[in-house]
Amino acid sequence: MDMTGKSPDRDLGQRVAAYLREHHVATLATVGGDGVWAAAVFYVNDGHTLYFLSSPTSRHCRNLAHSGRVAVTIQEDYADWPDIKGVQIEGTAAEISGTEEKQARLLYGKKFAVVGMLAQAPAAIVKAMAKVRWYKVVPQHLYFIDNSAGFGHRDEVDL
Repeated sequence: MDMTGKSPDRDLGQRVAAYLREHHVATLATVGGDGVWAAAVFYVNDGHTLYFLSSPTSRHCRNLAHSGRVAVTIQEDYADWPDIKGVQIEGTAAEISGTEEKQARLLYGKKFAVVGMLAQAPAAIVKAMAKVRWYKVVPQHLYFIDNSAGFGHRDEVDL
């Protein structure tokens, strides 16, 4: 760690971006009028920025209309503490549209074939996709947990 508490490991950011590419589900924590809420969302990343789609009537998306502040975790379901690795994010989330949405759709379609080949998807998927909106999570703080480097080892990625 340097004096800012951030890891000087220049490769850390690239390793975290790769970790994000290799995983599929994020737990998104939001807060709204009914309190805090967490939901699992499929995501795609562009570097450290995450994109996901969801129904605007879902509790987590209604919460985003109340406050864009979010926390996100991404990890596997590990059975042994020394194996734990994962990402923790503090940031903001918001609905996107236009060029940014088109880019998110393209990235998402490459990771999730059913979205990438929507013309060939079952009718139920096409109908559901017509009702979703696209969202972006921009990290303000991002941490990589790696217990293989020591119990509770956590590095902050320099964003």
